[in-house]
Amino acid sequence: MKCLLCENYSLTQHICKSCQEHFLRPSLYSRKLENGIEVLSFYKYNEIKALLFTKHTDLGYHIYKLFAKLSFAKFTEEFSWESKIASIAIDDNITTGYSHTAILNKSLKSKNIQPLFNKLRAQNTLSYSGKSRAFREANPRDFRLKRFKENEVILIDDIITTGATLREATDKLTQEGKEVLFCLTLADVSKK
Repeated sequence: MKCLLCENYSLTQHICKSCQEHFLRPSLYSRKLENGIEVLSFYKYNEIKALLFTKHTDLGYHIYKLFAKLSFAKFTEEFSWESKIASIAIDDNITTGYSHTAILNKSLKSKNIQPLFNKLRAQNTLSYSGKSRAFREANPRDFRLKRFKENEVILIDDIITTGATLREATDKLTQEGKEVLFCLTLADVSKK
């Protein structure tokens, strides 16, 4: 198969090892939500935009697994905490054969992090893609949270744009007595 970035042939990867090293090396970017919660992102949105658009295709499954390995899984190698904490993906329901946020969340499994699934569901399923901040605020997600025992949480999403979804999700978790330590996203639209 051809590498999606350089178009050289690769026997086993959709993106060759050389392109992974040169073009997909993650950095850590930080941003605060309006409620004070920190959001850490691994990529600038514009750097990986074309690859992110694959998320609603069969190819997207492979691309998101690669991103999860290169960023989220590497993060767990250096992350430590005094107690076991939960990671929860925003709306990890399956709509097109797989859940891209569940793939990212699963890669966090470690001695310190226990990924949980099907815990945070949006009742409002309107698409926010390409919508304004005003639209997002006028149409909140209305999250429902299923019970789980862990009190400390890392919240997972693929992209942060305005921060409205993450803010609403963190507020819901806080209302339910959970402490959101921080959020992890693959890409931040605000980073240029």
